[in-house]
Amino acid sequence: MNLNKQKALVENWPPLAAIEQEKDRRARNKIQSYYPDAGPLRRELYPKHLSFFAAGKKHRERAFIAANKIGKTEGVGGYEITCHMTGRYPSWWPGRKFDHPVNVWACGDTSKSVREILQDKMLGPMGNFGIGMIPADSIVHTVAKAGVADAVELVYIRHATGKNSVLTFKSYDQRREAFQGTDMDIIWLDEEPPMNIYAECLLRTMVSNGLVLLTFTPLLGLTELVLSFLPGGRLQENAS
Repeated sequence: MNLNKQKALVENWPPLAAIEQEKDRRARNKIQSYYPDAGPLRRELYPKHLSFFAAGKKHRERAFIAANKIGKTEGVGGYEITCHMTGRYPSWWPGRKFDHPVNVWACGDTSKSVREILQDKMLGPMGNFGIGMIPADSIVHTVAKAGVADAVELVYIRHATGKNSVLTFKSYDQRREAFQGTDMDIIWLDEEPPMNIYAECLLRTMVSNGLVLLTFTPLLGLTELVLSFLPGGRLQENAS
């Protein structure tokens, strides 16, 4: 390559500041990188994930029961509730859509695990919120959780209508009573919940005809909850 061509290439390169700005923009809109049309991560390579999304059109209760490290938390539960909370559905979305802001619970085992897993996946690390699944420009306001360092309890998220969805982080160690009394649009249970908490979540979404999503690895074996979602399971006749 002659010197003139080298000079032309260098002159046409974007400045470093522009590259850094684009990297920051992508980091703060992480969800856009999921399930692309083409490339090594194209969505056709994730048929189970897409089937789970599509099932939301017909089924109020859904469970993604699978091994660790296959994208249950971020690529399934986190992705779907972000679409619902923002109202920003991709053109290919096969599942249920809400045309209004939603009230959502995202739940895990303990307050600490919720902070370290769900909060981090959805918001990003403390001090740098906006690089998780929820786009930075959708995060309106967060409310700290009392008694748990660096933990968030509530997130207000701008919906496409201009109004706000509300995300509440909860944990099973708060016990069943903390899951009583409030009608919800969506409840996401990441990790298998105790059966009494699961029953409360079904009640919370009954009036609203809301969704209950479960994403977990069946570490406890063939529990009553796992069996309720399996063909021939003892509670299959009650599953919706």
